[in-house]
Amino acid sequence: MQRDDLVRYLNDYLRVAAVQDYGPQGLQVEADKAHIERVALAVDTSPAGITAAAAWGADMLLVHHGLLWRAVEPIAGPLGHRVRLLLAHGIHLYAAHLPLDAHPEVGNNAVLAQMLDIAVEEWWCQPTNVPLGVVGRAPAGLTLAQLVQQVNEKLHTQARVLAHGPAGVHRVAILSGFGADEAAAVRALGADTYLTGETSHAHYWAAADHGLNIIYAGHYATETVGVQALGRHLAGKFGLQVKFFDFPTQM
Repeated sequence: MQRDDLVRYLNDYLRVAAVQDYGPQGLQVEADKAHIERVALAVDTSPAGITAAAAWGADMLLVHHGLLWRAVEPIAGPLGHRVRLLLAHGIHLYAAHLPLDAHPEVGNNAVLAQMLDIAVEEWWCQPTNVPLGVVGRAPAGLTLAQLVQQVNEKLHTQARVLAHGPAGVHRVAILSGFGADEAAAVRALGADTYLTGETSHAHYWAAADHGLNIIYAGHYATETVGVQALGRHLAGKFGLQVKFFDFPTQM
């Protein structure tokens, strides 16, 4: 597949131009190759991930966390090292941050809801111009213990749980990555249970304050699902070879 055709398709499918982000999304590093056959998938743009993608023979590395987070940055230091490593191996870098969080089909939050059989009723949490999180009904009779077990098994994680809500789960809010500061918003949505990624000491009492069950499954773990779903979509639509490279951060 031609690089320009793939980039154009991804930009349209992920609504890259329509979703405001903290830095430019889409094709962040362009290599010389005009043809794409192998697309490596990863959560982060790490030197280890780039090296593993190169060893596999990847033409493009598609990530959730790219390299560009501000309007202007010097291509030096750790950023320069990653760019040089990509170019040395002839690998394009495509990043989809908030566009992937917000996508209704392959987005992190939509996929998490699908994996856990949460029937999405509405979207919430809008840090820029589009909502990122989902909230919906849990399967009848689901308990908190069962939900935590599912999260751990499906995401290969060990979630930290603050059980200040009911033992029976009815309405679940989901926000991948960092969402510890959204407890009040979750309660306002009428949810009794909240699945997110990471937390901090400052937000420890929020679960008790708002009578919530909060499942902290890990920033990394909750954001592995979107790039993999997008990879499956590309493989099915265009016959591209895709492979997910797993480099957990334990965060």
